[in-house]
Amino acid sequence: LLNTIHATFGDQPADVLRGAADEVLAVLKNQHMTDPERQKECESLLGSFSNERFAELVAIGKLINDFVGEGEVVPGGDGEGIDEDIGVAVEFEDEEEEGDDEVDEIAESDDGEEESDEEAAAKERALQGAADMDADADGAGDDGGLKVQEIDAYWLQRRISTSLGGMEAAAAQRLAQEVFEALQGDDASAVETRVVQLLGLDHFDLAKELLRNRLKIVWVSKLRQAQDEAETAAIEDQMRQDPAAAAILAELHATRTSARDRQTAMERSIREEARRLRQGEGAAAAGDEAGAAAAGEEGRTRGGAAAAAAGAAAGRSVIDLDGLVFTQGGHFMSNKGCTLPPGSYRTTKKGYEEVHVPALKPKPYADGEKLVAITDLPDWAQPAFGGMQSLNRVQSRVCDTALYSSENMLVCAPTGAGKTNVAMLCILHELGLHRRADGSIDMASFKVVYVAPMKALVAEMVGNFTKRLGEAYGLQVRELTGDVNLTKQEIEETQIIVTTPEKWDIITRKSDDRTYTQLVRLMIIDEIHLLHDTRGPVLESIVARTIRQIESTQEMTRIVGLSATLPNYDDVGTFLRVKPTKGLFYFDNSYRPCPLAQQYIGITIKKPLQRFQLMNEICYNKVLDCAGKHQVLIFVHSRKETAKTALYLKQTALDNDHLAKFMRDDSASREILQVCAAAAGGVGS
Repeated sequence: LLNTIHATFGDQPADVLRGAADEVLAVLKNQHMTDPERQKECESLLGSFSNERFAELVAIGKLINDFVGEGEVVPGGDGEGIDEDIGVAVEFEDEEEEGDDEVDEIAESDDGEEESDEEAAAKERALQGAADMDADADGAGDDGGLKVQEIDAYWLQRRISTSLGGMEAAAAQRLAQEVFEALQGDDASAVETRVVQLLGLDHFDLAKELLRNRLKIVWVSKLRQAQDEAETAAIEDQMRQDPAAAAILAELHATRTSARDRQTAMERSIREEARRLRQGEGAAAAGDEAGAAAAGEEGRTRGGAAAAAAGAAAGRSVIDLDGLVFTQGGHFMSNKGCTLPPGSYRTTKKGYEEVHVPALKPKPYADGEKLVAITDLPDWAQPAFGGMQSLNRVQSRVCDTALYSSENMLVCAPTGAGKTNVAMLCILHELGLHRRADGSIDMASFKVVYVAPMKALVAEMVGNFTKRLGEAYGLQVRELTGDVNLTKQEIEETQIIVTTPEKWDIITRKSDDRTYTQLVRLMIIDEIHLLHDTRGPVLESIVARTIRQIESTQEMTRIVGLSATLPNYDDVGTFLRVKPTKGLFYFDNSYRPCPLAQQYIGITIKKPLQRFQLMNEICYNKVLDCAGKHQVLIFVHSRKETAKTALYLKQTALDNDHLAKFMRDDSASREILQVCAAAAGGVGS
């Protein structure tokens, strides 16, 4: 049945295909309908098809005898089903019996697998080392449970995230909080049932581990999450009143004491090692220098390892970097709230809702604000703006900083606001710094790097800069991407390098090779809002290396970031070392050259097939609203869906007699169709 529906619908998500199969089966199993009525209903779901195809669907439906439609009761006697809300009670074996089972399992595995003497010796040394590091390991491991020093404020979240691999950090955090609340219950049976419900039967072993160490996890996590000493003291008082919790508290205090002892011993060892290292270096300086170098290297290695061990023993806070990762990339929204602009409104219709966001009106000019005419620029800079009469509002606002200063800049402006000309102003400033008295430019004393996110954009910018700067100033502009490499001679001859983040990241990793970077005086990073995307770390490394090179060489490299509108532009400006009062510019959507009105449509129907059909209907209605007025772009998820959507629009327009609305009376398409129709009519006659 799914294959038949897939042949009809093509490349669609699995939930749409399954939903269509469910609805077709519901029609075929409906005993109150006749066969013609069933065929008509199936055609409304799948489109028109032959009687043979309908007979095939009926035969397939008869083979499926376990289908249950909506509202029908699952056949079976009382007690056969499982209540999804209450679940089932799960009883666990006693810890003593489970410990015996574990011993038996270990013995069986030992019989089945033979270890070499070297592996056994390695395990023996590892176990002995662990015993030396943890003085209380024997006491904590008697019941096969957790050691209290392993539990911190986020242990439960990490354990759940590791066991349920692939879960996002936010979901793991919510699940960990629910499990933690369940573990605090008083009724052991209810706690077991709730934990198993939350984790699922697929993770039964994890549930057993959490329930076996329930008290340790609850009390130690509470202590680790305490915000101040008063809260910690209150929790400890509660633990002393419970014998089981008091034992955990005593074990925790013993662990802290042993940790302090280990830290003191480690610090003493480090001091002794440093003293011996100094004495060894002094003796070696009078004798063998090579031996002193080897001893010093060995001492530094031992000292570094000892310092690292001391830090671990001291229980210093550890940052959980895995928990900070957002797997959604650029789709992740970190804003705590989201509000619609003024003037927005919502309309509710059958099966869907619409949210309308009106276009922002352009802001009035401020006092003294005016557009900068091209003739107001220096004479030598005007050829770069051939054919233009003046800069727009965004370019005029940033002109003084971009063209007449060396400040780092971050310009956040909507798409189409003219950020490319802002980059041109910054390049012209760099040219002005290297102009000779006779007006010529010292081509060998500087380079400009323009970082664009995509190869297609790189090629476009190379053509743009070559036309505007190559002809007027004789600058050499070249592309540097994964497909195009430059020789050392070509690098020397090039003044403007247009590259991608990944390529420039690879090149600048070689700290000892400054062939590309030693003369870079201006770096322009386009679309820097991609810091929020999965490619963000690449841009971070580029900026960090540039700043480090500036600090180490004391040679100035100007950094200019161009971006779409950013919510946290202050943070990005700080990262780029931009002075907020001089180089930070933010322009909202009111500065768009073409005002943008937005409509967001949310489908409220739950059934996948009906949702898919409604999306097609809404698409046709929106296209019909724009028909004959202006062009329309429709984006779909696959090539097959492109053809299917076009056919649906055409067929719906034919069925509703709306074709005339899609072409204006004076359009060339209408004239061509009329000529072809007349010719076809003449042939037919």
